[in-house]
Amino acid sequence: MQILKYLFFLLILSFIGLTVYIVTQKGDYAVTRSKVIKAPRMIVFDYVNDYKNWETFSSWKKDDAQMTFTYPAKTMGIGANYSWQGNDGNGFMKTVFVKENDSIAQKMTLDGMPSEVNWKFKDTIGGTKVTWTTKGTINLMTKITSFFQGGIKNVIGNNYEQSLANLDKTLRYEMKTFSIKVNGVAQRNSAFFLKQTYSCKQKSLIRNIKIVLPRMVYFFKKNNIQIAGKPFVIYNTIDYANDIVNFSVCIPTAEKVFIDTDSDMQSGEMEAFTCLKTTLTGDYSHLAETWKKAQKHITDNDFKQNFAGKYIEVYSKTIDDVKNPSKWTTELYIPVFPKAVAVTPIVSTTSTTVSTPRTETQTEPQETTPKEIP
Repeated sequence: MQILKYLFFLLILSFIGLTVYIVTQKGDYAVTRSKVIKAPRMIVFDYVNDYKNWETFSSWKKDDAQMTFTYPAKTMGIGANYSWQGNDGNGFMKTVFVKENDSIAQKMTLDGMPSEVNWKFKDTIGGTKVTWTTKGTINLMTKITSFFQGGIKNVIGNNYEQSLANLDKTLRYEMKTFSIKVNGVAQRNSAFFLKQTYSCKQKSLIRNIKIVLPRMVYFFKKNNIQIAGKPFVIYNTIDYANDIVNFSVCIPTAEKVFIDTDSDMQSGEMEAFTCLKTTLTGDYSHLAETWKKAQKHITDNDFKQNFAGKYIEVYSKTIDDVKNPSKWTTELYIPVFPKAVAVTPIVSTTSTTVSTPRTETQTEPQETTPKEIP
C-alpha cells in the first residue's frame, strides 16, 4: 500500500509539473513551409488566390470530410474571404494584400485565435517555389491538445506540407487533364440576359471573369431575379494591336428585365444564330487551344465566319458544380454562315425557275481601345 501511495503522489506531481510546463510555454508561433510546384507561376498564383479552390488541396478538408465552407460573392483578390466549420474549430479568413503573381497576405481567426498568413510565389527550376508562412497566438486549450501532437509548430507544419503536396498533385493532374471536341454546326437559340461589360488585357481575362461573375450571381439573388440558364461571355471586340479584349459577362433571364439607367448592369437580348460548337472539358487555361482547334475546323471545312454574329463562351459546368478543374465544361460558339445547299431546278411546262442561295455580306468588327479593369 505504501508503494502505491508513493506512486500516486508521483503521478500527481508529474501531472502538475507537465501542466505547469505546458502553461508556461509561449503562445506565439511562426511556421514556414516551402515546396516547388510543377506548374507555371501564374497558374499556381491564380489557383491559390481563389478560396473556392482550397477544398481541393487543404489537408484539413482531407482529414475532415464533414467540414463545411461558406463563400461570399468575392472569393479572390483583396477583400476576398470565406469561413468554415469543422472538427478542429470554426474559422474565418480574409485577403488583405495581393501582388499579382508574387505574393498574398491574409488574416485568419480560428476559434478566436488570430493569425497572419502569407504566400510567396517565385519562378524556379522545374516550376514555382511556393512559400507558405503563418504567425499567430494560441490559447491554453490549444497548447494542451497540440502538445501531445508534437507542439503547434509541428501540427501546422505537417498540415502545410501535406497541403502543398496536394496542391502540386492537383495542379499537375487537374490542369493538364483536358479534352477538346468539335461538336459541329449548331443553332444557338435567342435569349434575354443581364450583362456587365468590361475591357482588359487578354492575360487578365479569365481572372476578371471569375471576379465579375459571382458579383452578378449575388445581384440576381439580392433582387430575386430568376437565372434561366448557364452564364456566358460575349466577346465584343478584340484590339490585337494593344492586346485588349472588350467582353460582356452575361447571365440568362426568363424574360426581359428592365434596369435603371444609372446601374452598371445592362439588359440584353440575343437573336438565334448558326454557329460552330466546340466543347472544352478541363481548366480554362486550355481555352486558347480550344479557339485554335475551332478556327482550324472552320478553315479546313470551308466555313465562312459571320463576323456580325456573337462569339460566345458558355460555362456549363464550373467550380460551383464540381471542384475538379479537369471536369469543368466550357462551350465555345463561333458564328458561321450555313453552307449553301445545291437546289435542283424545277422544270415547268410554262416556265423554268432556278433557285439560288442568297449571298450574305460579312461585316468586320470595329477595333476599340477600351479602358482596362483596375
